[in-house]
Amino acid sequence: MNSVFQRYRNLVIGAIVVLVALLASVVIIPETHQGVVVAAGKPVRVFNQFRPDVPYGQTGAGLVLRVPFYEQVRMIDRRVLDVDMERTQVLSNDQQRLQVDAYARYRIIDPVKLVERAGTEAQFEAQLLPILTSVLRQELGRIPFTALINAERGAAMANITKSLDQQARTYGVQVLDVRIKAADLPEGRPLDAAFTRMETDRQEEAATIRAAGQRDAQIIQAEASAQAAKIYADAYGKDPKFYDFYRAMQSYRQTFLVGQGQSSMVLSDDSEYFRQFKGER
Repeated sequence: MNSVFQRYRNLVIGAIVVLVALLASVVIIPETHQGVVVAAGKPVRVFNQFRPDVPYGQTGAGLVLRVPFYEQVRMIDRRVLDVDMERTQVLSNDQQRLQVDAYARYRIIDPVKLVERAGTEAQFEAQLLPILTSVLRQELGRIPFTALINAERGAAMANITKSLDQQARTYGVQVLDVRIKAADLPEGRPLDAAFTRMETDRQEEAATIRAAGQRDAQIIQAEASAQAAKIYADAYGKDPKFYDFYRAMQSYRQTFLVGQGQSSMVLSDDSEYFRQFKGER
């Protein structure tokens, strides 16, 4: 029995070694990840790399082979990921100090670049956060605080996304979107001072609008008076007698009808004021 075991011992040990080596050489790449094979510290090939025009299930996921103990496989996520920026203070164009919370959504499209430039996803995010903070401060520093609560906010977010994407491409990463979760004024006296400043600005704006309205009203009134005077002049030039008669009737109406008998006048019967009652002379 011992002789049989001794005879096949080397064969059994060899089979076990081959089995262990085979198991060590097989790696499972899930659909949600990209596998970067690293040999001697350098990426040599990629499995299941993200391609926008290739559907899931056809990019090379599943069982892959590597050289045991010489090659290592680093798993890089191929899904859309997000990174949250720590709450930071930003100075807007109108000198408002804002407490801003933001996040970015990205996807790793070149895992080889990521491994070469950053190493891992966590290390990449650690390098991306300062860049995101810097880009936010630069862009929000160009717009007033009120722009964050109207349509201009979308344009600012598009500029931030574009700028961050350009810098992230050096890591093999595509930035899909950047969004501000909150942009608040600091609590306490700075907030009260900001509200007071905003109220003063609105009051000044309202006063400017009222002054412009009064100016326009005066211009319109002056133009109307000039037009009326021109019409009167034209009428007088065409028929002076009728013009005199019309003006006299207006004067009588104002004196006797509008006053409703409350006016008293002492005039002689040949006064020029009543000449229209006497008819043509």
